[in-house]
Amino acid sequence: MSTTSDVSSTPAGAAERRPRSGGQGSGRNSDPSTEAPDSGRRPRSRRREVLAALPWIGPALILIFGVVLYPAVVMFFNSTRDISQSGVDKGSVGFDNFVEVFSFPYFWPIFGRTIIWVVVVVAVTVLLSLGLAQILDKAFPGRRIVRLAVIIPWAASVVMTTMVVYYGLEPYFGIINKFLVDVGLVDTPEGYGWTRNPETAFAWSIVVAVFVSLPFTTYTILAGLATVPGDIVEAAKMDGAGPVRTYFSIVLPQLRGALSVAVLINIINVFNSLPILKVMTGSIPGYDADTIMTLIFKYIQNQHKIDVASALSVVAFLIVIVIVAVYVRVVKPMKEV
Repeated sequence: MSTTSDVSSTPAGAAERRPRSGGQGSGRNSDPSTEAPDSGRRPRSRRREVLAALPWIGPALILIFGVVLYPAVVMFFNSTRDISQSGVDKGSVGFDNFVEVFSFPYFWPIFGRTIIWVVVVVAVTVLLSLGLAQILDKAFPGRRIVRLAVIIPWAASVVMTTMVVYYGLEPYFGIINKFLVDVGLVDTPEGYGWTRNPETAFAWSIVVAVFVSLPFTTYTILAGLATVPGDIVEAAKMDGAGPVRTYFSIVLPQLRGALSVAVLINIINVFNSLPILKVMTGSIPGYDADTIMTLIFKYIQNQHKIDVASALSVVAFLIVIVIVAVYVRVVKPMKEV
């Protein structure tokens, strides 16, 4: 009895037990033939998962290809062609269309005006939306009706809204112009043509763009305010922080995600905006109130230069890509607070 127990407790007995545990847990002693089927199964299982997901993601992929990728490829192709006014492709011209775009004497003033257009509209929209969302987040009688009223500029047609403002600024029968005369901002109704002057027409275009951009931005920020923890705000108040300190130190950092998304989408939408400027500045001769989008429209409609318009569209596309890339790099919208 004693001899048996002595033998089982010796190091030799422990050594006999090691290969069993080592063979199960150690990769060094494992049989390679048992791993080969696993490594072979993984690519097959991944293929099966992709094939199983195709019926669900297939329509989205087709939509992306048909709406985004295919037009982009056609745009890049047309930018290197010589296309007549009747639409006949006369062959490749290389980068001559891009040379014509950059050698156009009004291109750089139009480019600078486009940057001003985007920066001013987005900045004013975000600032006003921050205040409006803060008001709509408070409880007051009729809040639901006010929230529904904020959606109206978003639900209405942009062209219709712009036309209302355009005719409201007419010297003789415009209600906006009459109001400006009544409050003393304008001397006589016929004394100033708001939509006949490039600077004032462009300024009013900014006003309309801010007006139609407010609903989306306000509701995005309002959704962000709903995610701000109330106990954190209450703790800040108990610590003696005032409303301004609480807002800038607690609430505003919590809105990072909502603000990042709102600003990014507004930059893209405002840059590519055409209807507002087309209605407000379309009757003004020359290029003193144009942005890149309206210049593309003039190349197509007035001069019938599809090839040059495609080249300018490629330039605009690359500008948007660079702006978005720099914005995402600097702001890092996915970074947590």
